[in-house]
Amino acid sequence: MSAIGSRSRRDRIVQLATTTGLTSVDELSQLFGVTASTIRRDLAKLTTDGRLARTYGGAMALSAHPEASLRQRTGEAFEAKRAIARWAAAQIQPGETLLLDAGSTVGALAHELRTAKNVTVATTGLTALQELADVQTVHVECLGGTLRPLSQGFVGPLTEAALERLTFDRVFLGTDGVSPEHGICEADLRQTRLKELMARRADHVYVLAHAAKVGRRPFHAWATLPAGWTLVTDDAADPRVLDELHNRGVTTVLAKSEDTP
Repeated sequence: MSAIGSRSRRDRIVQLATTTGLTSVDELSQLFGVTASTIRRDLAKLTTDGRLARTYGGAMALSAHPEASLRQRTGEAFEAKRAIARWAAAQIQPGETLLLDAGSTVGALAHELRTAKNVTVATTGLTALQELADVQTVHVECLGGTLRPLSQGFVGPLTEAALERLTFDRVFLGTDGVSPEHGICEADLRQTRLKELMARRADHVYVLAHAAKVGRRPFHAWATLPAGWTLVTDDAADPRVLDELHNRGVTTVLAKSEDTP
């Protein structure tokens, strides 16, 4: 295309990312009738110009939402999330009752649980519900509440009221960031309050977070977790942050992908 055509296409890409989140390389390639390589060059230019931020397989708008949508996060650190999910699934015993948070990594755990036998799963996340809706060997409870479109999770007083009637063997939480000083971070105070309540209702508390989230502080809403919780991450996590977490009584687990020796 001409230089003018390229600029017009890039402006349209930014507009789409801002309004709809349509930033997949494949989707954009089909939409504009150009090659994937052309779209990647467009995204690289837009990132260099400070108009977009790159993600796995595409990009996201800088000005649309400081919090990435679940759709945008699903492809990030895919192999690390799978490894974390496999480790978490291996901890679960038949007959246990589990509580699953919203989020892409916890959603990956729900996918692993499709082969589980004789477990009960309560969840605040649509991803887990979708993964387990047709699994006959898993009993599923939806905690309900107010749906947050960005996180695809339920929050609010109805969710909290449902939690008061249940206890769990294990809870698996997602997060936007992990800090030794503050705990786990989210964009919304309703989410952090809910995570604290979830952690109080379970015997074992796990936070599932790939390495890019360890030591990250993207927002100002925090959940303080009870002593003895476990962070499950991958071996790219900052060892200094892991050491500080360990010194504060947090168990840290580095999940390895299947192709890691």
